[in-house]
This record gives sequence, structure tokens and C-alpha cells, in this order.
Amino acid sequence: MSENMNKIGIILGSTREGRVSESVGKWLLDQVAKQGDAFYEIVDLRSYPMPFLGQDGNMEAISAWNQKIATLDGFIFITPEYNHSLPAVLKNALDLGDPKVWANKAAGIVSYGSAGGARSSEHLRGILSELQIAHVRTHVLLSLFHDFVDGSQFKPLDIHGKNIAAMTKQLNRWATALRPLRK
Repeated sequence: MSENMNKIGIILGSTREGRVSESVGKWLLDQVAKQGDAFYEIVDLRSYPMPFLGQDGNMEAISAWNQKIATLDGFIFITPEYNHSLPAVLKNALDLGDPKVWANKAAGIVSYGSAGGARSSEHLRGILSELQIAHVRTHVLLSLFHDFVDGSQFKPLDIHGKNIAAMTKQLNRWATALRPLRK
């Protein structure tokens, strides 16, 4: 990996039993790995069992989470839509991150739900802005009706490839442009 290449974490925003974010993440990783424009890796919230904000709990997981986020130049958040918003575990992970590890980085969003996860991504954008994360305009919306069989088996349509390429191009440009601010 070239030292000039961005390190982008594909953050799986769900930890539920039976989640599909893992399938979406693996699919996305396969798609972006072909591009060769950055180093992409899956960052699974299940690997960081953090307590909810304000509760006593696993401080080591919070520390490991912050250390992981600090190593990344940008993110692609994979978020389902739960009750017209993002999952509580993803909001909690954003809140438990030290503001310094989030600031001046870039993010893309891949969302899924009955309306493509559009409402989840809109809520996520507001949070990202507060954390000083530059979120790119283009994002990938996956429909439970067209990209999943019976709402659970992930079978994405081919049309998403164009949006993935546009999103990652924007994401990498922003991550590179913000690099001097992170030093």
C-alpha cells in the first residue's frame, strides 16, 4: 500500500442478530477493492462491545475503538434504517469516539431499508457534520424491495456500481484534501 493512499474503514452500523450489514459490507469491499484508489477494510461494531454512553462498562473497547478510528482517513458507514433513523449502536459508537479522532476526515454512506435507508442517512449526515466529518453528496441507497430477497438475502442490483464509484471518488478526494488538517 502506498503511503499516499487513504485508509478507509467500512463501518458496519448494525450488531443485531440476523443483520445484513455484514453481507452489504463484504459486497462493498469487493466492489471498492477493484478500484485500487485506497486501502479499504471492514470495521465491525461487534468487535468493539462498548457500553452505552453514560454507563459503566468496557473501557478497553472504547479505547480500542478510538485507536482504530484514529488510524483511518475516512469512512463508509453502512447503516440500516430502524424506525426512520440509524441504529442506536451506531449513534453510540459515534458519540463514544473522541472528537479528535473523527475531525477533518471524510465519509460516504451506504444505507438500506424500505425507502433505501434515506431517513437513516439523513440523520447520520447531521451527526457527521457535528463531528466535523465531511460527508460526500453521493451515496448508495439499497432497497429492501429490489436489492434483497424476502428482505433478508442480499442480492444487489447492478445499477449500484456507478454510485459506488462516484461516492468513493468524492470520498478519496475529500480525505486527501483534509489530510493537512489532520497532522
